[in-house]
Amino acid sequence: MRATFLSLLFLIAGVYPAQTIEAQSGLDTLSLQSIFHEPVIPGVRPSLHSFSGDQESILFSWNDSSYYETGIYTIGLDGEGLESVEDAERVTHSPDNRRIAYTKDGDIYTARADGSGERKIVASKENDSNPTWSPNSRKIAFQRAGDVWVTNVSTPELVQVTQKGEDDPNFSIDSWAGNNKLVVRQTDFSDARTIYFPEYEGKFVEPGGSPRGIPSVSIFTAHLDGSEMDTLKTGVHRSSTGASHSGRYVAVDYADAALKDRKIILHDLNSGSEQIVFEDSTDGWLHGYSIEFSPRANRMMFTSEQTGWNHIYTVELATGEVTQHTSGDYEITWASWLDDDKIAYANNESDYGSRHLFLYDVSDGTTEQLTDREAYRYQFSLTPDRSKVVYAKTYFNEPYDLFVMNLENPDGERQITQSVPDRFYEIDWQKEEYVRFTGRDGETDLSMSVLYPEGYDENETYPVVVFAHGAGSLQNVYKGWSNNYWREYMFHQYLTQRDYIVVEVDFRHSTGYGRDFREDVTNWMGKYETIDIVDGLDWLQEREGTLDLDNVGIYGGSYGGFMALYAVTDKPDRFHAAAALRKVTNWENYYYANPWYTLPRLGHPDEDREHYDRSSPLTYASELEHPVILLHGLKDDNVGAQDAFQYAEELIQSGNTNFEMMIYPSERHGFTSPHSWYDEYLRIFNFFEEHLK
Repeated sequence: MRATFLSLLFLIAGVYPAQTIEAQSGLDTLSLQSIFHEPVIPGVRPSLHSFSGDQESILFSWNDSSYYETGIYTIGLDGEGLESVEDAERVTHSPDNRRIAYTKDGDIYTARADGSGERKIVASKENDSNPTWSPNSRKIAFQRAGDVWVTNVSTPELVQVTQKGEDDPNFSIDSWAGNNKLVVRQTDFSDARTIYFPEYEGKFVEPGGSPRGIPSVSIFTAHLDGSEMDTLKTGVHRSSTGASHSGRYVAVDYADAALKDRKIILHDLNSGSEQIVFEDSTDGWLHGYSIEFSPRANRMMFTSEQTGWNHIYTVELATGEVTQHTSGDYEITWASWLDDDKIAYANNESDYGSRHLFLYDVSDGTTEQLTDREAYRYQFSLTPDRSKVVYAKTYFNEPYDLFVMNLENPDGERQITQSVPDRFYEIDWQKEEYVRFTGRDGETDLSMSVLYPEGYDENETYPVVVFAHGAGSLQNVYKGWSNNYWREYMFHQYLTQRDYIVVEVDFRHSTGYGRDFREDVTNWMGKYETIDIVDGLDWLQEREGTLDLDNVGIYGGSYGGFMALYAVTDKPDRFHAAAALRKVTNWENYYYANPWYTLPRLGHPDEDREHYDRSSPLTYASELEHPVILLHGLKDDNVGAQDAFQYAEELIQSGNTNFEMMIYPSERHGFTSPHSWYDEYLRIFNFFEEHLK
């Protein structure tokens, strides 16, 4: 029924232009219109919203008609009973799993796990939020008007735990520390700079001011009677916290603002003492680290890249003894306690493009692999009772669906959602070639994906389009359907119909390949990424001999847009046209818009000017030899349109007229209009057609 509906809708929309008919022998329904307009060919990916009160079903956001605007649906963990839900409250499960708490209309309610016996337990004219159960399931902490309060669940009692001053930052809840204390924090943005992202759509220009900066953070333990608060950490830092079930121990996982130094500081609240149980430092930046206390024992797990790869460690709280439990040249991509001895985790040991699930027993050091089929698994979420894990799973040309694994009695993974439209499988998708190769230095191992032209002839040569992924710190070459770049992947298949070879390299800076691989770009972004892409092209040419290396285009968005402009000026003999979407051209601009990202990679622009100048495409704009097209959302409040304008102005003032520019007045960093997506990629396609053929 769904396939018939989608086919009919495409016929009504007239999505069968001449270019699609010409490709009937291959991707027979793929056109630029069908790629970027609704309904979405691969469907909308389901996103886990929450677990039901009885933990027998999930709530997830989705659109069963493959339109961008989503609603909330519920489905059993057995894959049965799919229903649309009008109002979906995000519930918080009590530790004993007998009750749930949630907010509704600014008030706090509790109910039995099955949803019966609803009671409003907190009501006020304020907006009460973030209900957080105590370990014994008898109290709930919540936030109101910038302060933290606690209420009993079964007997009337309401206590204000904090009292902020009129001009002070709001308090928020980190966690309970036992049943009589809370870990709370204040986040102070008073010294933040206002950065402007003007909006031009209305009658008058809106300035679009937004405070940006790394705040000062103070972390406290607060007694429930409100009598005192003890300071655990204050200043400019990026720290998470956790507390043992008993409440005796609180850990502050401290990292400095630049993510160079990490300390896990263990506080014994009984004795008032503190101990640094683990330290790590790097010249690059910390990534993928976490802490988690075991459910009841005095033991804590943490992950760290200290050895060069993210691995699992535990610390015995009474002694401070640290033990490393996993090791090797692979990443622990997710880990969580199931009980006081067992840890569920995922890694990419079998292949950097694949991830499997495991159970590990801390008491005897044994490991059990739970999954056997090769796939890319991520977005892991444990049920509140820690008996099951729900996650996304994908493989080549199989957009991800949600799966569940019973961790108490592992019997294979079960698919929960069936969200890919039948129409998707009617298209003859080319399976990308997944390649591992070694760079020119003989040491750097890289991942690359390759798509070949339809009717590929090893005696011919073909122009090349290189795609550069965004974010920098991201993995996009793996054995699955890209969640971040699914439109681009369909566009790449479209390009293969028009005789392009399409290449993507997970260059250094990408995640999933260890600390050294990611950190090589520190203080000079663009340099090593470009080298890696060129090495990929050379490796492929040596093997195939069919790449027209005199006609190579490169494109990408955000960090990928930055890479397109950097590569086309850094290696003009290797890249001959560049399409740059929502790109950074001046890293100093991005420091002030997002210091969280930029400071760890390049330092401070006032102190590390060389890092910024040599990494910014704006520095080299006057040297540009090849055509570029600049595309940017005018309302982009991540990478401001200022970057596009500054780069264009530099080209104009250097006398360069060999560029194009398109601004999208209604779009931010991530486009939302199908018409904008279509317009953008039509321009990119026409640009490559003009300059690479």
